[in-house]
Amino acid sequence: MKSLADIIVRPLVTEKSMSGVAEKRYCFEVKSDATKADIAAAVEAMFKNVKVAAVNTITMKKKPKRMGVHFGYTSEWKKAVVTLTADSKAIEFFESMN
Repeated sequence: MKSLADIIVRPLVTEKSMSGVAEKRYCFEVKSDATKADIAAAVEAMFKNVKVAAVNTITMKKKPKRMGVHFGYTSEWKKAVVTLTADSKAIEFFESMN
C-alpha cells in the first residue's frame, strides 16, 4: 500500500468545501493515480475514529492562464470529496476552521 503522503496531498479549505463540514463532507487534493479505495483507507488511517461512507472524485482540468504576453496552463489535479458515516467522529482540523 502507498503511504498516506502518496495519496492525500492537502486538505482543501474553501468557502464551498467548508459548507459541507456540517454534513460531514470533507474535500482533499489527492494524487491523480489514487483510487477511491486508497483514498478511503488513507482518510481512515490518518484521522482516528473516522469511518468513510463514500468517496467522490473529480479531475480538475487545466485552465488557460496568461501573464502579460506569456500564456500557459494550470496543472491538472484530482479532488476527493469524502463523506463520513453519521456515527463517525468529525475531523478536528476542519472543525477548527469554522
